[in-house]
Amino acid sequence: MSPILVRPVREQLEHDRIIRLLQAKFRRRFEVGINPGTEQNTGVGSLLMYPDLVLMAQGRGHRPQIVIEVETGESVNHLEALAEWAHFARLRPAFHLYVPSGMVEVARRLSGDNHVQINEIWSYHGVGEEIRFTLVQRTREVARTAKVRASAKPQSGTRPKSVPAKRSGIRTKSAQRRKPGSQKKGARRQKRR
Repeated sequence: MSPILVRPVREQLEHDRIIRLLQAKFRRRFEVGINPGTEQNTGVGSLLMYPDLVLMAQGRGHRPQIVIEVETGESVNHLEALAEWAHFARLRPAFHLYVPSGMVEVARRLSGDNHVQINEIWSYHGVGEEIRFTLVQRTREVARTAKVRASAKPQSGTRPKSVPAKRSGIRTKSAQRRKPGSQKKGARRQKRR
């Protein structure tokens, strides 16, 4: 639940609309859990916190990968930063924040003042009936550690790439079975020509 006890109706409708747009945007890559308004459908963390969106891996584990919090003009404030952003930033999944385009600098200042590590800050603005999202800030340190983790662990279910047998000097089983004097059919044809 947001520390803002009563969000204006117009902003609440905008907030819930953006949550549903983001749900549609991420539906193909992730299993998406949403908590619009006062609903508490999908929680994360040991204290069961309810961010606006939780993006989970589609595999067997359904582990949360990204936690998204959507803010409106009224909800980008010091109280919100301490009550929600600080807790979401401490969770294991990456924390993404979506704010109106006019509130980006305020969100940056609040996150810096309160030592909140936000992985990505996105802005949104309306163009007619369409809402457009723009990546404003991505934390470099977090991106580097994610790349290091990805390169250190091979993906499950995949084998590491191996060097072809001829280049590595190792003979394959089929080559070991053949007699040293015998050749493949293709090699014989080339010699005849």
